[in-house]
Amino acid sequence: MKLRVLIDNNTYIDQYYLGEPALSFYIESGNSRILFDTGYSDAFLYNADKMGIDLGSLTHIVLSHGHNDHTGGLAYLKERFDLKRVELVAHPGCFGEREAAEGNIGAPLTEDEMRSLCRMKLGREPVWIGDGCVFLGEIPDRLEFEARKPIGRREAGGVWEDDYVMEDSAIAFTTSKGLFVVTGCSHSGICNIVEQAKAVCNETRIAGIIGGFHLFRVDERLEDTIRYLGRLNADMLYPCHCVSFDVKAKMKETLPVSEVGTGLEIEL
Repeated sequence: MKLRVLIDNNTYIDQYYLGEPALSFYIESGNSRILFDTGYSDAFLYNADKMGIDLGSLTHIVLSHGHNDHTGGLAYLKERFDLKRVELVAHPGCFGEREAAEGNIGAPLTEDEMRSLCRMKLGREPVWIGDGCVFLGEIPDRLEFEARKPIGRREAGGVWEDDYVMEDSAIAFTTSKGLFVVTGCSHSGICNIVEQAKAVCNETRIAGIIGGFHLFRVDERLEDTIRYLGRLNADMLYPCHCVSFDVKAKMKETLPVSEVGTGLEIEL
């Protein structure tokens, strides 16, 4: 498995890529070429070109959830590439109207529009993507300290309701060192996600985690999260995107946290 960060909030000095408050990863695993989330704008396309990555060879697009900082790039991807051979894997809740205080925060394309562009595999259950990679499906609420909180509202059946981002998911890769978990924003809870990965893959070892943990405050929830992650004994932790500096600093006191920026490459 080889992962390259196409978009993150941060960039590295002397590496002249674009950054934005969003997330997108390019992953190669066996014969699979996976675009995990698409960022907010067309910046991921610029970065992919500079990195020498051919997104025209994609086999899969995986969406972690429907917010526009993870799906916004779909509008630009479809203008650049023919996606008819690409399979999009996601929870069905990724599409549809949603709003927050700043306005529309939903995906730029509807489910029907996406179906006209590529092959779709939408579901709430886990889906294996080639050998050794699995989309984790809808994440059960297993841990009390990771109770969901609504983020804006969404339209469902003609009714607007609080949005608990129930579609939020992740993917996991099986490696010789255990599971490597790739997440978008972890609205469902980073520890709940890891528990789902362990259950789906029947594996207790965690080699590493990369992605947004959606943690901003140094509080009791963070303390519970640090204790949980510490028990995993994972060698590689890459919190990024929606994780504050204060949280990263607190985690770094006891956990093997590494810096993330556009251009980071991880190979297992």
